[in-house]
Amino acid sequence: MLKFYYHPLSPIARRVWIALLEKEIPFEPILVDLSGKQFDEDFLRLSPFHHVPVLVHKNLCLIESIAILDYLELQFPQVSLSPQTPAAIAQMRMVQMVTTNELLPKLVAVVVASEEQPLSQEITGHLESCLRFLDQALGNRDYFGGDRLNLADIVAGATVPLFSRLGLSLQAYESLQQWQSRIIARSAWQLTQPNDPDFQQWKRWIQLQVQRAKRNRQRQ
Repeated sequence: MLKFYYHPLSPIARRVWIALLEKEIPFEPILVDLSGKQFDEDFLRLSPFHHVPVLVHKNLCLIESIAILDYLELQFPQVSLSPQTPAAIAQMRMVQMVTTNELLPKLVAVVVASEEQPLSQEITGHLESCLRFLDQALGNRDYFGGDRLNLADIVAGATVPLFSRLGLSLQAYESLQQWQSRIIARSAWQLTQPNDPDFQQWKRWIQLQVQRAKRNRQRQ
């Protein structure tokens, strides 16, 4: 059986988790404790960069969530999450990459922002550009894939709701706001959604990592 190494609070691992559920693929979930177990030799043999997710299927070991999603889509085509035309495939990948390269990297800044140290205008403007792009990419459609869910919805859907839970308003982006409500109501999202105590623990963990990194820089 396919093995899925993950941590439930990782938004990147959650992409694959959601896809496995949406595609109805049987899998063995293997929790990786990110408090140090990710550096164990056994796990490093699978993931040399000590990251989740990792997918092991037969003799194949895959890291990097986008590569894993592509593999699942081609290896298990029974429930398709990808369009067929070149333009639609490119649009799907464009949304995936904007979410991965532009939106997600700002997550830490939003987590550590406070009344004393609010987000800078630069980061606020970048977030607005990302949300505007996604809103326009949706248009009046139910999903990025039109009337059907696709891999763009999965990647964006594992990320955008996190920002909402952190207080980032989607009120100015009507299509995106309606899409988010539609997405988080799906069973795959409900089954993988962190509860409030776990979500608060995840926030504290990120804040702690930022504080440690800052102290290390000050010592250098």
